[in-house]
Amino acid sequence: MCIALLTTSHPKYALIALDNRDEYILRPTSKPHWWTTLAASPSSSKPVEVEILSSRDLQRAEHGTWLGITKGGNFAVLTNYRETDTHNVAQPVHGTRSRGGIVTAWLAADPEEPTESFTRRMVEAGDVKGVGGFSLICGKLRKAKGAQELEPLAILSNRHDHKDHVPWICGQRGHVYGLSNATYIRDEDDEPLWPKIQKGSDALAQTISDAVERDLNQDELCDALFKILDKDDFPSNHGMDLEEGIPLLKHSIFVPAFGGPEHQREMEEARVSAKPELSENGPAGEELAGQPDTSLSGYQTGLYGTQRQTLLLVDWDGNVSYTERALWDPNGNAIPRGSGDAKFTFKIEGWSSEEE
Repeated sequence: MCIALLTTSHPKYALIALDNRDEYILRPTSKPHWWTTLAASPSSSKPVEVEILSSRDLQRAEHGTWLGITKGGNFAVLTNYRETDTHNVAQPVHGTRSRGGIVTAWLAADPEEPTESFTRRMVEAGDVKGVGGFSLICGKLRKAKGAQELEPLAILSNRHDHKDHVPWICGQRGHVYGLSNATYIRDEDDEPLWPKIQKGSDALAQTISDAVERDLNQDELCDALFKILDKDDFPSNHGMDLEEGIPLLKHSIFVPAFGGPEHQREMEEARVSAKPELSENGPAGEELAGQPDTSLSGYQTGLYGTQRQTLLLVDWDGNVSYTERALWDPNGNAIPRGSGDAKFTFKIEGWSSEEE
């Protein structure tokens, strides 16, 4: 059960985002890399080339992702919604289309399209339906005109039937936001947060406060942020069946790899048949090989747990620091903390109105 935490509380950064991707450890996934696609532009007869930074899922034919950002600042991060009613046709547990394709729908959108326009057409056209349950944080990372604030980000969901149902976040300073595998809960909602969201939000607020007080540099801050993503409150019995462990995932920010005898066996088979060329943390670039998954039950091989961790920091000049940490190689071998890190830095094009 993934978790995304975002904050606008650090005075030096317009946005800080943290993410744990919880998934079957063996699910084929590329390394993060820059890749290009073409977006249709209403203002031009020629499509516009868009540069996207993300990892890509190699299991589904869409080669989608769960988190990414473009050179122009289109940002998106997705968490699955934990559906429990397997007979609800309107909100299926698994859809005919990949949820990762919802992320790339925004990343590969016309760079000139406003976030509000994208969310409206996705809801009105029914494009949020036909996939498994999800919540998508998306928007343009831009400095708001005439203010030391960020343009708001939307939280799009397959449960939205009208554009006015879409929550907006990150448009004000001094806030922390958390999203996992349930409906986003706003400050004014009289509902309890999942324990992992409460723990993560509290830890992030305290970490930012400490970092400002101690004037931590960016590397020191990132180390502290990774410690939040490593917070493990899962039971010590990692051999429990998935059915037993799934309800417990809402309590732990980090999920250690776990699974019953069959999943343990699949993990060992993957290690024994290890491919040397995949000894690090997966293929990069356009090496998008693999066996596309057409099963509506989804990928369910090997142990389940936190597979990747991502930090995204954007300062007030529009400089982006993107670090993705792989914890497992494609053969099911654990990677020591930091050895699987991939780091990228760049400046968002058109960050503020003064640059346009």
